[in-house]
Amino acid sequence: MKTINVELVSNAYPVYLGRGILTDQSLWQKHLGAGNTLVVSNDVVAPLYLDVLRSGLHGRNIEVHIIPDGERFKTAETWYGIIDKLVGMRAHRDANIIALGGGVVGDITGFAAASYMRGIRFLQAPTTLLAQVDASVGGKTAINHEKGKNLVGAFHQPAAVMVDTSTLLSLDKREFNAGMAEVVKYGAIRDSSFFTWLEDNADAINGRDMDALDYLIYRSVLDKAEIVARDEKEAGIRALLNFGHSFGHALEAETQYSKFLHGEAVAIGMVTAARLSESRGLCSQGTTGRISDLLTRFGLPVRLPAQSSLAGLRKALDLDKKALASGLRLILLTAIGRAIINDDSHPDEILSVMEQSLDQNRTSAKE
Repeated sequence: MKTINVELVSNAYPVYLGRGILTDQSLWQKHLGAGNTLVVSNDVVAPLYLDVLRSGLHGRNIEVHIIPDGERFKTAETWYGIIDKLVGMRAHRDANIIALGGGVVGDITGFAAASYMRGIRFLQAPTTLLAQVDASVGGKTAINHEKGKNLVGAFHQPAAVMVDTSTLLSLDKREFNAGMAEVVKYGAIRDSSFFTWLEDNADAINGRDMDALDYLIYRSVLDKAEIVARDEKEAGIRALLNFGHSFGHALEAETQYSKFLHGEAVAIGMVTAARLSESRGLCSQGTTGRISDLLTRFGLPVRLPAQSSLAGLRKALDLDKKALASGLRLILLTAIGRAIINDDSHPDEILSVMEQSLDQNRTSAKE
């Protein structure tokens, strides 16, 4: 087992990484408070890992709340269901809430924890690659609005994150691939040697070699923990973690959160952002191709669907939560491993690179 500490001025916490952590009674005992405990999971993860988690919580009386699986259920209605469960339990401020599942479960459970009685203890038990390398660390919690992703939320840091890497062996291929988008992101924005390592070890990763997976999760969490420690609430450098996300979130919203997994949309978004970086002369020619090639090796899409409405995507970008009153804030690249925060991309430039990102089978432009 390895431990990475997220060194915040207040609310610092550990991230534990290893195989079999869900059943580690001593870890759970160390980080759970004395009050009621609610486990929130979804209808895919619970049949696989709820009983495993119960063994780690041996001797503790817990209650369980199951939500539907999928981004389209990350709504106010689902959030309220968790709140209603806490009320029904007569949970007080010393209560604990554990998120067992992927990024959606973690986001919505964390927001319920942040909201209930103005904040209760929250622990993450991520079971997907995307959640383990990204969503479970950093304290961002949210639900979606039909007009935009994660528009309603709060910063609420977990008391601990329990990353049991053995759960990845049961993860379906599409979900696994989606998680790799966030892994590639770290290499693209700040860690060129890691990007090269991913290129060199793609076959082992796709084969789910556990040593390779343990290393890439450790390296990804370390990258994120360092950034979060420097900028907890995204006042500056933490915005770099949004590389590809403005375009990706717009694509998710435009397709009603039903066509793409988050990582798939982010993969397309990263290629689009890299293409914009190249077109503005910020990075060398070939940068986009290198990112696109690596994402493709991990089975991820790199082009917008042919039927995409560029006008609809552009409108969704305007409502992106990272936008400023003066315009869009995008993360662009100056090289593999170096990213910048950019506030002055012109709408026509953005529309042009989105058009270039459309599937080549498209026959008409800017509909």
